[in-house]
Amino acid sequence: MKLQFLLMQAAMVVMTMVFFVVMLVFNEMLFTRLEFAPGINWVYLPAGVRLLCTLLFAEAGAIGLLIVSWLVSFFYFFPNDPIRAFMGGLLAAIAPYGVYRFADWRFGVGKSLANLTPGRLLLLAALYAFASPFLHHVWFIFHGDTKEPFSGFLAMFVGDLVGTLIVLYVAKAVLRVARVVALNRGASR
Repeated sequence: MKLQFLLMQAAMVVMTMVFFVVMLVFNEMLFTRLEFAPGINWVYLPAGVRLLCTLLFAEAGAIGLLIVSWLVSFFYFFPNDPIRAFMGGLLAAIAPYGVYRFADWRFGVGKSLANLTPGRLLLLAALYAFASPFLHHVWFIFHGDTKEPFSGFLAMFVGDLVGTLIVLYVAKAVLRVARVVALNRGASR
């Protein structure tokens, strides 16, 4: 039983990592022209993956996000800035996990997303879209990374919000369609 649990957790970590990379590639293909700065886009689909995977997989999602965020930060976004890559990856995993913990406390999501109404999803998306750029920009200030500490905040907030809403509502629609199809198949038997 313990081995089965560990394998399930590992599968959720890997699924999170793969889903994130697929959305990053997709985002780069579609929205490269909407890049404000490296890692900051006006539409950022991987932000939605971050929140969705932590809502679905809890700690396993957060661990997957931490690993994949470090990988893309160290090898793609900031290969010549290991401190920024380390902190960027860490903050990219902390923000959605913090919103997950809030959702679990406030709405009791636990292992089921049944309590997440469209309005609650919108609230969580907005909280995450604020938390991620806020944490990143606070770190930028303490690190002395920018002369205008909040110059990218609005772009990052909008990009994370738009990307998160797209991913969450597409996922919700796909799950709804899958449920209807499953119910129709069960009724026809």
